[in-house]
Order: sequence, then C-alpha cells, then structure tokens
Amino acid sequence: MRNFYLLPTLVFAARVAAFPAYASLAGLSEQELDSIIPTLKTREPPPPPGPLEDSSIKLVNDEAHPWEALRPGDIRGPCPGLNTLASHGYLPRNGVATPAQIVTAAMEGFNFANGAAIFAAYGALLVDGNPITDLVSIGGKTPLTGPDTPPPAIVGGLNTHGTFEGDASLTRGDAFFGNNHDFNETLFEQLADFSNQFGGGKYNLTVAGEFKFKRIQDSIATNPEFSLVNHRYITVYGETTLPVNLLVDGRRSDGQLGLDDMREFFQFSRMPDGFFRANGPKSNEGIDIVIQAHPVRPGRNLGKVNSYTFDPTSADFSTLCSRYENFVNQTVKGLYPNPTGQLRKALNRNLDYLFQGVDSALGCTQVFPYGRD
Repeated sequence: MRNFYLLPTLVFAARVAAFPAYASLAGLSEQELDSIIPTLKTREPPPPPGPLEDSSIKLVNDEAHPWEALRPGDIRGPCPGLNTLASHGYLPRNGVATPAQIVTAAMEGFNFANGAAIFAAYGALLVDGNPITDLVSIGGKTPLTGPDTPPPAIVGGLNTHGTFEGDASLTRGDAFFGNNHDFNETLFEQLADFSNQFGGGKYNLTVAGEFKFKRIQDSIATNPEFSLVNHRYITVYGETTLPVNLLVDGRRSDGQLGLDDMREFFQFSRMPDGFFRANGPKSNEGIDIVIQAHPVRPGRNLGKVNSYTFDPTSADFSTLCSRYENFVNQTVKGLYPNPTGQLRKALNRNLDYLFQGVDSALGCTQVFPYGRD
C-alpha cells in the first residue's frame, strides 16, 4: 500500500528526469517549473543577429547546403520555411535551434528581413520554447516516450495555438480536427485549383487573397473553435505573402510561384534545384493586396459553427502596436503568470530581444510584464 501512494511521486520524478533541453516551459505549473529548471543547463542568449552585410541575390541550394532526408528523431512542424531551412542545413537538421540560429538561417536562406525574423524567432522561443536553455523545436508538441513517461508528459514546439500556428492555414488543418502540423494534400489541391483559376497556374498575391478568404470561410463553417484574433489575425494574412516574397527564385521579380516549386517547399521541405534567395530583405510586402481582396475583421466562433463574431479588443492592421502588447501581456504572461528567479531573468532578456524586432517606425512602447531587472 505504501508503494501505491509513492507511485505519483516516482512518475513525476521520471518525467522531470526525461525532460529534454528543448522542451517548452510555457504553461507548466509552479511545481513543475521548480522541479525541472534545476535540471537544465542555463545558456545566456547572445543578442539577436543584425542584418546581413550582403543581402544580395545568392545561390542558396548549394554544395554547402544539400537537401537531406529526415533521420530518425529529426523534428519538423507547421512552418514550411523552417522545415526547409533545417532540411538544407541552414538550421540544425534535427529541428532544434536557438532563436539566434533561426534569425541567421532565415536571413541567409531566404533573405527574410531582420526585424521580422527577430520577432518571429524570439516570439517562438517565448511561447513554444525553453528560455533557460535558449532552445526551441520547430515541430509540434509530441508525447515523451518510454515506460516512465505516461501522458500528458509532452515536449514543446511550434504549437501554442493562435500565435504562429493557427487556424485557416494554407496547407495545414485546424487544430480542432486533430492534425495542424502535417502537410494536407487536400488543402494543397484546393490551393492548386485556386492558382489555376486566379493565377494562370501560379501562386501569387491575387491567389493568396482568394484562397485565404476561402480558408477562413471554411473554418467558420466547420470549426466551432475557430479563432482569428490578435497575433494570429496578423500572421494568417502574413503567411500568404511569404511564399511570393521568399520562395520565388530571386532571379525573377514577377511574384509568381510555380506549383511544383511550392510543393517542394511545403510538402518535401526542399528548395528547387539551383534555387536563389530573394534579391534583398523581404517580409510581408503585398499584404494589403491580400487583405483588400476580401476584408475580414478579427473575431472567433462562439462554440458552434457559423457563429463568427467580431472582437473589438483584438489587434488589427490599424493597431499593430496592440499586436505586440497583447502578445506580451496576454499570451506570454498567460503562459508564465508568476515567474521568479532565473526564469524571470531569462524571460525579461528574451522580451528585450523580441522588442528589437518591433518596427521602430510604428512608434511602439516596450512593455514590461515582469518589471525591469
């Protein structure tokens, strides 16, 4: 009988001992944090990398960065760009990286603009990674395996719903339906149909506006938990422009992405043969075209399909500073409500780095949810 009462403690201790360095700390209880953090090796993160000294067009599918098939244990997730960078060795091929590595890889491999890369990478670490070890997985949350790690022991990745991963994705299903990370052939075929109808067989900004509206309407009609507010409201449109700006070979300037090339990136995490990165830093150029095609205000379904309701408290494209403020004060603070000691210090350091990715032209003011060190 005494061993029976000891079992929960032993299971919890085994879970802590099995906690990987890249596993997310976000959303864990104070008891779990107090037990796990002492087992981790602290890494002081360096400042985010600055812009590339040479951001000109460049061959990036080169001999130094060949595509390689996944090995057992390699991690991939919902972002085709990060998956591709890992499969070509711009990121560690196992899919676990520091935010600084992600920034550098996104700039080197795709010419992703420095500020946008910083906000994305450090935002991902804060909500999906481990601020103590300075590591984040580019995959989704997966269960730890083994006899001593029963569910719900999980490893973190790009899976905090409604942030970087979210509903109405181009080629990934909504989380409500169970698989929001793997390439969805049905959705890609729909995207191809729209590309044929509106883009002459190519994916472009016109196709982006039409197909994204369809994805939003489909989610409203089928997903009772559909949500399109704050950070996800911005990224749901931004992700439609990145294939045009970053995945079209940099030797061309027509903004037309062939469907075969798009499949290479989105399904196989592979750059086309002889691929050149964009000519100069790029991010969400053309997003106004996508939005104006079929404007949708931020909102959510209210527990049943076709109940989409406008949310006046959400950030939108006229209140971009609110996007940053809500991300920090609501999302990050909600995952880490009362951090102390080493964790608080690490969060503050990364929040400082995150703010470096906020466009200074917007005139946003930095917020400090945990005070200043």
